[in-house]
Amino acid sequence: MTATLQGISSMATRQLLNELAQAYGQRTGRKVAVESVGGVDAVRRVAAGEAFDFVVLASDVIDKLAAGGQVVAGTRVDLVDSSVAVAVKAGAPRPDISSEEALKRAVLAATTVGYSTGPSGVALIKLFERWDIAQDLQGKLVQAPPGVPVGSLVARGQVALGFQQLSELIHLEDITIVGPMPLAVQINTVFSGALCAASTQAEAVRELLAFMASPDAVPAKRRNGMEPA
Repeated sequence: MTATLQGISSMATRQLLNELAQAYGQRTGRKVAVESVGGVDAVRRVAAGEAFDFVVLASDVIDKLAAGGQVVAGTRVDLVDSSVAVAVKAGAPRPDISSEEALKRAVLAATTVGYSTGPSGVALIKLFERWDIAQDLQGKLVQAPPGVPVGSLVARGQVALGFQQLSELIHLEDITIVGPMPLAVQINTVFSGALCAASTQAEAVRELLAFMASPDAVPAKRRNGMEPA
C-alpha cells in the first residue's frame, strides 16, 4: 500500500488543492492530504523540517525555501495565477471600483478596510502608500489573522470593504463580491508547488505536481476563481 502524500499550503489554494487531491486519488488510487494554514505558518513549518512531501505557496516564497534548502531546487511547478477581488457585506451598497481613481475613493470612504497577511495584503499596503493615503487609513485598516479569511470579517460586519484572493471569497456566504481590482492596480500572485526536502516520495510528488499543472486541472482552477499559470 502506497503512503499518503502529505502537503501544506496557504489558505488561498485550499479549495482547489482539496478538489485536485480528490481527483488525483480517483485517477491513481494514491491518497493525497493537504493541510491549509496561514502562509506565514506554512513557511515556518516547512522551514522547520516538518515531514511534508510537497508545499504550495506564492512562487517567490517557494524560491526562498529552495534557496534555504527546505524544498528541492529545480522542482518548482507554477500552478495558478490568482487575482484579488473586493467584497462587501451582503446587502450593503456596492461601491464603484471600475477605475483606479474610483477604487481609491471607495477605500477612503470605507469605515474599515480588511486585508490579509499573505502576499496580496503586502502588495495592497504598498498600493495605499503609492496612493499616499496610508496616513488617512490609520485606525481603519484591519488585518485578518493568519488562516482567517478576510471575507469572514466582512460577513460578520467587522470590515466594511475587504480585499482578498478571489479564490478565498467565492465560497463564502453573506458577502457580495463587488468585482476584481481594476487592471491598472490588479494584484496577481502566482502559486507554485515544490518537492519538500523532507519527502521520501520524490517521484510520486513530481507526478502529482505534473497533474496539478496539466490541462486536466484547468476546469477546477477556474471553478475556484483562478487561472492556470
